[in-house]
Amino acid sequence: MEPSPRVAPDPDRPVNVPLFAVAGAVTVANIYFPQPLLAAVARGLDVSERTAGLIAPTAQIGYALGLLLLVPAADTARLRRLTSVLLSLTCVALLVAAAAPDVITLALATLALSTTTVLPQILTPVAAVLAGPGRQGRVVGLVGLGLTLGSTLSRTVSGVVTDASGSWRVAYVVAAVATGALLFVLPRRLPVRLGARNRTSYAGLLAGLPRLLAVHRDLRVSALLGACVFAAFSVFWTVLAFHLAAPPLGYGPGAAGLFGALTLPAALLSATAGPLTDRYGASAVGAGGLVLAGLGLGAAGLAPHSPVSLVAGANLLVVGVSSCQVANQARIFGIGRAVAARVNTVFMLATFGGGALGSLAGAWLYAAHGWSAALLAAGVFVAVGAPVAVRSARPAVPSCVPDGRREAGGIRPRTPQGES
Repeated sequence: MEPSPRVAPDPDRPVNVPLFAVAGAVTVANIYFPQPLLAAVARGLDVSERTAGLIAPTAQIGYALGLLLLVPAADTARLRRLTSVLLSLTCVALLVAAAAPDVITLALATLALSTTTVLPQILTPVAAVLAGPGRQGRVVGLVGLGLTLGSTLSRTVSGVVTDASGSWRVAYVVAAVATGALLFVLPRRLPVRLGARNRTSYAGLLAGLPRLLAVHRDLRVSALLGACVFAAFSVFWTVLAFHLAAPPLGYGPGAAGLFGALTLPAALLSATAGPLTDRYGASAVGAGGLVLAGLGLGAAGLAPHSPVSLVAGANLLVVGVSSCQVANQARIFGIGRAVAARVNTVFMLATFGGGALGSLAGAWLYAAHGWSAALLAAGVFVAVGAPVAVRSARPAVPSCVPDGRREAGGIRPRTPQGES
């Protein structure tokens, strides 16, 4: 079957990258803005910091569920309808979280809102398909910049809002308003469909995910690297608020959130990862990002009570993880347009599965052994990814790849390529 002409690359119809980046930033922020608020949530709901810390991995688990259950549908669903439904459900869940009377209700609302706020992982393959070969790294990098800004600056905004209002609940209301505003802009600017019309059932889309991972070496490499670097990233950001609030630092939610603004240089620098990936390949950029992430953890661990060292470490970590993310996604979108959403599902499922593991490990280790133990675990995750990055530079063996000109699930031989 022929792909829909509405999503064919067209130089006269450029990708609406600014809109996609802003929408991605707003929606991905719903996963990260609660992190600086965890100490305030613990006080407000009269629970321990360890209990409040479970909100972070709950968000990662919910996001992983959304990736598995919702994103694959984007290969065949009507994008405008799917987007409207997801945005509406996320708004409702955010408002429930804002009114939560206890930590159980907050956790359930967090699970629900993080499951439905997977729109960034639908917008990214749409942008890659619209961009076409040769520009995918650049476009994915720019959309990824929006995601990086959303994930980092959301912590600043939520911390400032909480300090100014005196209540962590107000931050959830602000997030609901921002997410709801997208309903009036985003759906009408999307193509009707991402890929070709086909008769593959929803169950068939999900059942085919393991086969994609088994067939495509590029997808396996990206999934493993994504899990490793995001686990390290989640360890750091999950425990940072507790570390800053504890003596001798003694900072509040606003200071924890301020780290989002202080990592803005790293977020902006990560935009170069896309062009660099187009020029030098995903393996080189991904390996460089892994090194930067490791250096960032080292800086934060060597001087744990120095604000300068912590800020430097956070910047290195942000640019390193963001560069890895862009490189890994550019690699997988070279597999084929017919399965763009599904390969992104597999990649992001692995990535956020690693993030959930990192959040759980970070919260437990910090409560039991402190900051140094948590960062050591983050360093272990980075170290596990190092041999994967080295092996990814080797040429791939011939494999089969879904052809965008055929019904999803079809395969054709391709010649080996080192990069997408």
